[in-house]
Amino acid sequence: MTPESIHSFLQKEKPNAVIKIDLKRRTVLRGMFVKTSDYDDLRVKNFWRIVPEANIEQWLKKQDNNLLRIYNGSEFTKLSSTAIVAPGTPKVSKQLQ
Repeated sequence: MTPESIHSFLQKEKPNAVIKIDLKRRTVLRGMFVKTSDYDDLRVKNFWRIVPEANIEQWLKKQDNNLLRIYNGSEFTKLSSTAIVAPGTPKVSKQLQ
């Protein structure tokens, strides 16, 4: 996906939203996109900092940058927003391909 399409999708989402990310060569990833001080620099290069779903609670408590992973947006095939009813039980509500 292009950086513009990813950024546009993220601007429509609520802060701290859990996003389902379909990848070309990996299994589906669920996580939260994080805006750090280098967000704009990474976005231009189509790189994105994401907290995997398993680490979101820890991230929200500690803001530990070691929990973040950088992914290349060109590996994304589809983004889907999720509405979390309870931690670990998301429902898909809309998609971007």
